[in-house]
Amino acid sequence: MQIGRDEVVRIAKLARLELTEAETEAFSGQLSRILTYVDQLKKLDTSDVGEAIASSGAANVFRPDKVRGGLTQEAALANAPDADNGYFRVPRIIEER
Repeated sequence: MQIGRDEVVRIAKLARLELTEAETEAFSGQLSRILTYVDQLKKLDTSDVGEAIASSGAANVFRPDKVRGGLTQEAALANAPDADNGYFRVPRIIEER
């Protein structure tokens, strides 16, 4: 599957990335090779393959949850670059129409 330059530019814009022309071309080739490989994998018959499980034999290593205190609102906002009336203040990213 081929990913063209326009698709890479659109994806970069959605991810808010600024790419040079060289990066755009490089990513176009890399993404095309990845999707071509995935297409090859889709052709494999995996109907008789079981579910994947941990092969190391390790058991669940999660610890039990414990209730403990958290930050106060003042402590959470102590290093905030811009706080307003007890809340984090962030720049607006949605444009008004």
